[in-house]
Amino acid sequence: MASGEPGPCARERVVSVAWLVTGTDTGVGKTFASVALLHQLRGRGLRAVGMKPVAAGSAHTAQGWRNEDALALLAASNPRPAYADLNPFALPAATAPQLAEREAGVEVALPPLLAAFSRLSALADVVVVEGAGGWLAPLGDGLEHADLARAIGGEVLLVVGLRLGCLSHARLTARAIQADGCRLAGWIGNRVDPGFEPVDDYLDLLREALPAPCLGVLDHGADPRAAARALALPL
Repeated sequence: MASGEPGPCARERVVSVAWLVTGTDTGVGKTFASVALLHQLRGRGLRAVGMKPVAAGSAHTAQGWRNEDALALLAASNPRPAYADLNPFALPAATAPQLAEREAGVEVALPPLLAAFSRLSALADVVVVEGAGGWLAPLGDGLEHADLARAIGGEVLLVVGLRLGCLSHARLTARAIQADGCRLAGWIGNRVDPGFEPVDDYLDLLREALPAPCLGVLDHGADPRAAARALALPL
């Protein structure tokens, strides 16, 4: 997509490309897929940075609260942004973001996320924004993934954890994304269960059912740089 071209979820593009990475559920490998995406983009010579707007489950360090997934995105980014921009809300409790923000006594709101995103977009050709949990897991009280996607002009990439139940979860998520007025640009299969034997049959069903192309299938336990080679990105 050309720089400046309006996206289906936005009134105005503020970055060349922005993707919001969501998942069929929590624990399906959004961070793994996002890191692989960053390596693929960097391999093409593009400036690519990650963003984890809201991270629940952070450890206190000398530099402040830090989240493991956000640090993985930071390590895969080039150029390296400020951590506070990559992860504006690092919440201590490892639970739903709404509960974590209440426990921390903070309000997760859209304006500071957009301010951080604007600074990231000034550094990069592509910003890979990793959501929290699944599409309908709120980022905070009154703040949905769709709100963020529309505000940043981002198309959505769906990570499908390949295991029993994934067909229903993937179809439901795709329908919810479309119902929210956002565009599903593609999906990535992630072999989260190495013992799931009918994976190829399920991939065929997912390709038939989902209204977007499969961008690749990531092997269980693969190095993110190797996994990057399995991706064909919609650029």
